Amino acid sequence: MVRYALCVAVIMMYGARPAFAQEAPPRIGPFALDVHGVVPRFGDDPQLAASRGLSQAELPGSGLGLSAAAHVYLPKIAGITVGLGGEVIIGRSGASPDTSGSTTPTLRSVTETFKEISPQLSLNFGNGHGWSYLSAGIGRAMWSVIPEGKSPLPADEEVLRVINYGGGARWFAKKHLAFSLDVRLYEIAEGTPQLSTFGSPRTVLLVIGAGISVK
Repeated sequence: MVRYALCVAVIMMYGARPAFAQEAPPRIGPFALDVHGVVPRFGDDPQLAASRGLSQAELPGSGLGLSAAAHVYLPKIAGITVGLGGEVIIGRSGASPDTSGSTTPTLRSVTETFKEISPQLSLNFGNGHGWSYLSAGIGRAMWSVIPEGKSPLPADEEVLRVINYGGGARWFAKKHLAFSLDVRLYEIAEGTPQLSTFGSPRTVLLVIGAGISVK
C-alpha cells in the first residue's frame, strides 16, 4: 500500500508540467484552497474489531468523505517553493452486512468514521500553471466504529496523534481554477486500552482524494 501511494505521488510530481511556453510562467500560489472528495481505505483489522466488541466481518470497509485544505506559498528557493497550511478531513463508511447464507446471522450494521485536522508543510515543484507537491503534517484525529443503535465507547471519542504524508498535483485549466489530486497516508497512533478491551491498533490509513483547487 505504501509503495503504491509513493508511486502515484512520483507520477503526479512529473505529470504537473507547465502548459504554456511562450512567456515566463507565473509563480506558484501565492495561496491555494482545495476541496476534495476522498476515499478512505478502511481495513478489517481484527484488533480494531476486538477494541469495539465487534466481529471482524462487521467492519464496513472503504468509505467516502470530504477534505478541505488551505496553503500559502513562500518565494521559490533553488527551484522549490515551500508551502505552509493545514487540512481537515472526514471519511465515513457504513454498510449492512449481507447475512444470506452466513453462519453468523446476527451481524450488525456498523458506521466507521475518521476525522482529522493538522497543519502541513509542503515542497512544491512547477509554476502557477500547474504544480506537484510532497507534503506532511502532524495533527489529531478521532476514529470511531459504532454499531447501529449503540452509544460511542471511550475508544470512539479518544483523540489520537496522527502523522500524514503524501503528494499530489494541481492542473490549472483556467487562471484561478484547477483540477487537483492527492494521495495520502495517515499513521494513526495506538489507542489506550479500555478496561478489558484492546485500544485501537496503530494503523496506516490510505486516503485518495480528487477535486478542485482555487488560487
